[in-house]
Amino acid sequence: MKVILAKTAGFCFGVKRAVDTVYKEIEKGGKIYTYGPIIHNETVVEDLGKKGVEVLNSIDELRSVKEGTVIIRSHGVVKEIYDILEENGISYVDATCPFVRRIHQIVEKESKEGRQIVIVGNAEHPEVEGIRSYAGDSPVVLESVSEALSLNLPIDKPITVVSQTTFNSMKYQEIVDIFAKKGYDVNVANTICNATHERQDEARKIAAEADAMIVIGGSHSSNSKKLYEICQKECGLTYFIQTVDDLQNVQIPDTVELVGITAGASTPNNIIEEVQKHVGTDF
Repeated sequence: MKVILAKTAGFCFGVKRAVDTVYKEIEKGGKIYTYGPIIHNETVVEDLGKKGVEVLNSIDELRSVKEGTVIIRSHGVVKEIYDILEENGISYVDATCPFVRRIHQIVEKESKEGRQIVIVGNAEHPEVEGIRSYAGDSPVVLESVSEALSLNLPIDKPITVVSQTTFNSMKYQEIVDIFAKKGYDVNVANTICNATHERQDEARKIAAEADAMIVIGGSHSSNSKKLYEICQKECGLTYFIQTVDDLQNVQIPDTVELVGITAGASTPNNIIEEVQKHVGTDF
């Protein structure tokens, strides 16, 4: 059995930067918190927890912090969090991915200029929640082509469309085309990061060639789920796992000759290597 590992699998720039930030703060000593999981990978969050890093999951928990340092997660946070940190004199380090911060700046500027903001992404994802908080009055959040088709906005108000950084690039283009065909004055911001483009394109190509495909990612990782969605369209035998232990539940047929492996942007290299080694030797 031949195994192909995607070159783009694993930590992206923003995730690596955020994780490195936490470990550097740990070395300095003192109490460390992250507002929300620093990234969407349970293994990484558990390891940080063993080193004393506590995850704050609500504004009430944040307000209770009296000492130590709060690290803002890679996905970013709602604007209100910065206000609370400043008002309460809480020391913090901002590990928001620069590509996410760029979207905050775009929607804040465009909304102040009177444009309707449309955010393409998962409304419940922390990245989208953060973006929405900068988008002025009544921003629209949608995730599907059908939602875009049924959406009716005033035709005389200009629109700015942005997307979650890890959104499916092909689906984003479909949604953008719908707004253009409806005759809106549309300003489209290319906010899907390059790493996502490359990862999705490579995954799509490998899945098209492979007899079976394995996608590694956290259960809450949006970009990993998008990879699974993309690979599944190209390869019927596509499996989603979190760690090498999950492979015990994967039954790859004996007829499979080529297995492709890719991983989400929040998947550590050691997990990818373990999976690759296991697939290459045990299947």
